[in-house]
Amino acid sequence: MKAMIYQGPGRRSWEDTPDPVVGDPADAVVQIDAVTICGTDLHILRGDVPEVTPGRILGHEAVGTVVETGSAVATRRPGDRVLVSCVSACGRCRYCRGGVFGQCLGGGGWVLGHLIDGTQAEYTRVPFADTSLYPVPDGVPDRAALMLADVLPTAFEVGVRNGAVRPGDTVVIVGAGPIGLAAVTTAGLLTPNHTVVVDPAAPRRDAAKTMGADVTAGTAEEAETAVAELTGGLGADVAIEAVGVPETFELCARLVRPGGHVANVGVHGGPATLRLERLWSRNVTITTGLVDTSSTPDLMRMVAAGRLDTSGLVTHDFPLPEMEAAYRTFTDAASTGALKIAAFRDGGVPSFR
Repeated sequence: MKAMIYQGPGRRSWEDTPDPVVGDPADAVVQIDAVTICGTDLHILRGDVPEVTPGRILGHEAVGTVVETGSAVATRRPGDRVLVSCVSACGRCRYCRGGVFGQCLGGGGWVLGHLIDGTQAEYTRVPFADTSLYPVPDGVPDRAALMLADVLPTAFEVGVRNGAVRPGDTVVIVGAGPIGLAAVTTAGLLTPNHTVVVDPAAPRRDAAKTMGADVTAGTAEEAETAVAELTGGLGADVAIEAVGVPETFELCARLVRPGGHVANVGVHGGPATLRLERLWSRNVTITTGLVDTSSTPDLMRMVAAGRLDTSGLVTHDFPLPEMEAAYRTFTDAASTGALKIAAFRDGGVPSFR
């Protein structure tokens, strides 16, 4: 089969590699029907994730069809259309029993495209198939389901839920990439009074407004002025960091009110300054997190019912063999306008089963 293989910092290749096989009774092999690229894949390619070694197949998000299962798999069968979650869950350890799948102690967590071969391929092996593959309802397009593999549950769980967004809040989201835009969409489920999005790129600010933001800002200074005006100088109830660089985290810490929440979602490749001399007396809660995907079934039901719209997140479609072009488009988002890309096995025509 063909797969996108990490060759070391700054290097990748779409090339032949052996087909995956069932290696454990709990495994499934899945034919990839649709796959996407995550900002975390770009961090890997920059060398920010040293656990990823050369030769690893990249990717941790996909929709596909089960083609083979191990003898211990009870709830998934060949022919099932499934969502391949970015997080695998053994289902037995202390964390999995509490729904904290991202911290799985039994060989799961974020392993696909990280510690084991991932989904940017024609086929992939998924461990713990019963608890790591989610059925995709008929009528939910591949493109919509694909956004539930990572971006929507990450934004909801690590941003909106960890940030304790409540009805009537003023929420500021710093960064209008895919995660930031997904945070706008999922924060809307909690009916905040104001959603402010900060991003230097005008097209992304426009996309944020389309998805539900009522105020946008292009600079830190504009954001501080807007939040002060909306809150009478108090500050945002919730500030969601959706970029992963020191400046955006520090901006969130400046924008939040006393007693508010800063929810860090961005993947940081370097240190950020925690200004405790300013924050220690302000009762600010700061959360971090790796997505658990415990919300995925609920989000899937909302998508199937038409209550959650993911259509604005995918901006570019590709045939699966053109993954190299997809990477170039996604990497050069400033000029291409790419948010999320989708690559389809059937020549770029998404399934609507």
